[in-house]
Amino acid sequence: MTINEWPKDQRPRERLIREGAGALSDAELLAIFLRVGVRGQDAVQLGQHMVHHFGSLQGLFGATLREFSEINGLGPAKFAQLQAVMELARRALMEEIRTGTTLSSPRAVKEYLRLLFNGRSFESFHVLFLDVKNRLIDAKELFRGTLTHTSVYPREVVKEALARNAASVMLAHNHPSGTPDPSESDLLLTRALMQALALVDIRILDHFVVAGHQVHSFAEHGQL
Repeated sequence: MTINEWPKDQRPRERLIREGAGALSDAELLAIFLRVGVRGQDAVQLGQHMVHHFGSLQGLFGATLREFSEINGLGPAKFAQLQAVMELARRALMEEIRTGTTLSSPRAVKEYLRLLFNGRSFESFHVLFLDVKNRLIDAKELFRGTLTHTSVYPREVVKEALARNAASVMLAHNHPSGTPDPSESDLLLTRALMQALALVDIRILDHFVVAGHQVHSFAEHGQL
């Protein structure tokens, strides 16, 4: 039986309109994204198969094109659509952060960073530049490395912060193959950056380490 043969009040799209997206399961939301199933599976069943195959939505969103295409019925077109949806979500969160009202709480920043680093198989170091009222001026990836290592140069961070007339910054990097717990080198780097930025009167408000859906905040753990 296809979804079109279901009773109207049980179809995912109609339920979303009636009850809101939060009422739907992961598989039902994916069914709306997919629109159609494949031979032997309706769209909801295909959605269930996708979640099971990748272990979680996080695993699905981080899949490469090759991994994504291993599932019958999925290919470059659907992969491109999914990447577009994720990028729109990132941009929406960045717009929220840019309003200047959300940086008093790390929630939006953490959500943005989870999306930003999702699926990255290499270490990446980002800096969020803030004005005197803690409003976001800009966010930029400054350094990129390997699976386990990224070289970060304090001089470059200082230069970029001064170029934007930043009063403070937030730092963020990911641990692609580990936990969000900061390493000793992460702690040493943060201290070095604090010292370098203090020379030009720029504060570090926080340093986030992202590993999958987990985000470690230095500020919340008293490590700044």
